[in-house]
Amino acid sequence: MKPEELAKLTKYLRQVFNNPAISVRKRPQKNDSAEVYIGDDFTGVIFRDEEDGELSYNFSMAILDIDLE
Repeated sequence: MKPEELAKLTKYLRQVFNNPAISVRKRPQKNDSAEVYIGDDFTGVIFRDEEDGELSYNFSMAILDIDLE
């Protein structure tokens, strides 16, 4: 993903989750996805999907059962 996309996604997620500590960072050796962090904690991955001329993003976050306790 391009730096402009990362900046737009960071801004969007900060607004949606009302959390200024969120950042979207480039993944090493991957161009179709980026990593999402809250502070220094890895939170999930955003995948870029461009199909039939339409662009969308899919945010995937794993939740461990120990995190729910």
